[in-house]
Amino acid sequence: MYAHLVWFDQPRNADELAAVDFARTNRIGPAVATVPGLLDFYELRRADGSGMVIGIADTEAALHAVSAAILATELLPGEDPALLPGPDRVEICPVLTHHDLATIYAQAVPS
Repeated sequence: MYAHLVWFDQPRNADELAAVDFARTNRIGPAVATVPGLLDFYELRRADGSGMVIGIADTEAALHAVSAAILATELLPGEDPALLPGPDRVEICPVLTHHDLATIYAQAVPS
């Protein structure tokens, strides 16, 4: 399993966040939904609009395929590239351990 860490370090205003949300829902989400091996992703956002996206996939190749799928999309009508500057940093890391809390809790509770 691998994690894709994508940082957006700079604060983003309401217009930029609206553009990001629109892109995720209408362009990026549908593109990555077709990539085999993508397990899940989490979007974290601070009050100032900065944050990160964490993607989890079966393989490193799947994460590269996710990036390729996103980069292959064309902006939709009305999307302003100035409002979508892209990430500040990107990193792929192997996931060393994963703890399924449901399993941990089930083992902790006596039958």
